Amino acid sequence: MDETTNTADAVVETKVEAKAEAKTVTATPAKFKAVVEAIEKMSVLDLHELVKHLEEKFGVSAAAVATAAPAGGASSTASDEKSSFNVELTDGGATKIAVIKIVKEVLGLGLKEAKDLVDAAPSMLKEGMKKEDAENVKKQIETAGGKVTLK
Repeated sequence: MDETTNTADAVVETKVEAKAEAKTVTATPAKFKAVVEAIEKMSVLDLHELVKHLEEKFGVSAAAVATAAPAGGASSTASDEKSSFNVELTDGGATKIAVIKIVKEVLGLGLKEAKDLVDAAPSMLKEGMKKEDAENVKKQIETAGGKVTLK
């Protein structure tokens, strides 16, 4: 139970950090204000559907954009250890119900949102996690029968 509590605490800390970071972002330009306000009101599931729609409509991949080289031509060296990981569910497995329960618990989602994420596999579950937290989530999902990739 301690691992579950630690994972839940890490998820809560990550959400708090994300909210704190979101508040430090610069002011939204007037021409984007309506769009940003609409996005702020969307659920995680709605945002996921929106991203998929935009990828199809414009023929781009959000993952490719997110992993593009940083501005200024800076590149990481092989000796740099990766400090944050993205957890991607690649397959819900034969025991989807168990995987849905784990996804629901770990991400703090509702049952429908968790089910939709598992059904939509491959899908990104969580981005920017610490290595140990990401490995813990991976272990839990794989124990339940799912397949996870850390990126």
